[in-house]
Amino acid sequence: MPMLILGAGAVGGYFGARLAAANVDVTFLVRPARAAVLARDGLVVHSPLGDLKLSVSTLTHARPGFEVILIACKAFDLNAAISAIAPAVTEDTVVLPLLNGLRHLEVLDAAFGRDRVLGGLCHIGVTLTDTGEVLHLNATQHLTLGPRSEKQAQRAVQIHAMLARGGFGPELSSHIEQSMWDKFVLLTAYAAMTCLMRGPVGAIVAADEGEALMREMLAECVAVASASGYAPDSKFIAETQAFLTQRGSQGTASMLRDIQRAAHTEHEHILGDMLARARSAGVPAPILRIANAHLQTYEIERLQG
Repeated sequence: MPMLILGAGAVGGYFGARLAAANVDVTFLVRPARAAVLARDGLVVHSPLGDLKLSVSTLTHARPGFEVILIACKAFDLNAAISAIAPAVTEDTVVLPLLNGLRHLEVLDAAFGRDRVLGGLCHIGVTLTDTGEVLHLNATQHLTLGPRSEKQAQRAVQIHAMLARGGFGPELSSHIEQSMWDKFVLLTAYAAMTCLMRGPVGAIVAADEGEALMREMLAECVAVASASGYAPDSKFIAETQAFLTQRGSQGTASMLRDIQRAAHTEHEHILGDMLARARSAGVPAPILRIANAHLQTYEIERLQG
């Protein structure tokens, strides 16, 4: 089952490298400059779970011949990603997006049809170094996929079996959209608070009102999910609350790391989209409003400066 991976950045590069190392038929669709680096240096991964240096197959222009296309770009690059992969999408192709948030689903559905777009998400701390190497920041390497329609069920099973060869223990979910909403809730609260406070979880909860604000931020996001028909269960809420209020935690959302290097953020697709859904559902979200305005202010200054 040939797979095309859009890009060889942090997320796509990590999972793609694990699959390539297991002899899965993987090709990376990359820009010419990235293709040159990969041809010269190989795809390099540094990870607590084992380093890799691989010679990989690349394309600089998409072509048919792939049964699965994995998209792991930033949400703000989605339109460019769709244009890049379109020549490779045929009747036999399904698309597996690992983007943050939910907004991308309706965009991909409009471009390729709902039956060609699986649900997917990942939890992993990875970044790309200045030299183009993938740096895995911890031992987490979680990937979940699942069908969004009955027509996709068998393909999802086949793709899960292929991904399992990579050794990162992918999960096949029968309720993938709920899983995606759960991640959306966690990520929005995590990014909103660590970006708003410009610090890690441990420092936030050590502040006088920090833990209370963190809990209120999470409650706002849970209320939006519930009003949208995707109420998280009590186990998820308890585990997420514990993660977001862990004393001494140095955890920060990748969005804060984007701010720290003066990069473009996904705030519009995460905080902005959650806020839009809150307003549509009539759910008050005062802390989310402040956090979103904070990120908007950052982006305005970044572009002016």
